[in-house]
Amino acid sequence: MNKEKRTQIFERLKAANPNPTTELVYSNPFELLIAVILSAQATDVGVNKATAKLFPVANTPEAILALGVDGLKEYIKTIGLFNSKAENVIKTCRALVEQHNSVVPETREALEALPGVGRKTANVVLNTAFGQPTMAVDTHIFRVSNRTGIAPGKNVLEVEKRLVRLVPKPYRQDAHHWLILHGRYTCTARKPKCGSCIIEDLCEFKEKRDYLD
Repeated sequence: MNKEKRTQIFERLKAANPNPTTELVYSNPFELLIAVILSAQATDVGVNKATAKLFPVANTPEAILALGVDGLKEYIKTIGLFNSKAENVIKTCRALVEQHNSVVPETREALEALPGVGRKTANVVLNTAFGQPTMAVDTHIFRVSNRTGIAPGKNVLEVEKRLVRLVPKPYRQDAHHWLILHGRYTCTARKPKCGSCIIEDLCEFKEKRDYLD
């Protein structure tokens, strides 16, 4: 795929959704960090239901620490893998208090050193909370990048690096949100909605005729 086609793709995605953002509900960087940790192998809808009850009670590292692991579990027990997530969130809150004055750090290295925070989570926080043009490659972005030809790669890191290099600069800040939403609602895994896709004519998915509405 050439640069001109990529530019056209992101022009259309921007026109359809000028200000994309995460579907996780949060009001500050700490809430976002906790929500993203909880969202691993879970839906944003499920996480939002849990945090809607948790955050009014505890939305600082100190407050969540005060709940303890068992107390936190009561709020997040509807989320998959809640036992291990509760352990990681408590450890992360302790690290924030002891090492970062209860402030979410703004560097990848510091974020990835927190329990339960991998590269994807760090990228989400860096991009969404701190405005850095990172690419948080999840299953949706991995699929869309490969299927469309925007930034094909054999693994998530390869796709991430290609997106950072190949997405035209004016669209880099919001690109991962557009791609996630496109993968979640249009370019779905089993039956992509090619017939109603706004970038269908630019997409290089060879089998798309089979899926036309």
